[in-house]
Amino acid sequence: MKNLRRMVSGLLAGVLLVGAGTLLNTYAVWNSHLGDGFDNANTAVWTKADGWTNGGMFNCTWRAGNINFSNGTMQLSINRDYNGSKPYSGAEYRSNDTFGYGLYQVRMKPAKNSGIVSSFFTYAGSPWDEIDIEFLGKDTTKVQFNYFTNGAGNHEKIYNLGFDASQSYHTYAFNWQRNYIAWLVDGKEVHRATSNIPSTPGKIMMNIWPGTGVDSWLGAYNGNTPLTASYDWVSYDP
Repeated sequence: MKNLRRMVSGLLAGVLLVGAGTLLNTYAVWNSHLGDGFDNANTAVWTKADGWTNGGMFNCTWRAGNINFSNGTMQLSINRDYNGSKPYSGAEYRSNDTFGYGLYQVRMKPAKNSGIVSSFFTYAGSPWDEIDIEFLGKDTTKVQFNYFTNGAGNHEKIYNLGFDASQSYHTYAFNWQRNYIAWLVDGKEVHRATSNIPSTPGKIMMNIWPGTGVDSWLGAYNGNTPLTASYDWVSYDP
């Protein structure tokens, strides 16, 4: 495990505590610190998506083999796929349990290529509540923030980073509380939402995927493979 100071880089003080003990869709709500330095796959905490596809704009089948660990980092990759209904394979790493209000942080490098997304987000399927940090590979000098509450989205915010995120590791975070979501880059708050805030605990998710039929959003995907997003560590603090 990497040095604890790295795991809590940019940590905000005074974050509210989450209520304990409830269940959502048979998964426990995690209510204490989580930190993972991605030295290896921790199956007690995480699951690799494998052998299925979201369909729609996701032009890939999730493959566990596209998730790899080396030198204290996790790599999520897009590759060609010859065994499924889609021409490409993507990668998705998701928590086994759900998480509520708190500070979510990731240190990562997204992949750079038109037509793809590298992400860090929370997701609850019923109701559909979601909080997003998404890198559109067509321009990795920007990051997109978004959230959904009971399926209602359209809260996109494009933030100009002032650097190319694909070239070096930086820390990205969101502080989710009952009455706001604040997004941070390298410990500095850069965007805040205060209306119709989601409330349903969700899984922590990281994925990379090529799009189809969404060129106006992602740009056209040119089929380049392999493409890799790298994750140095992730943390959660209620």
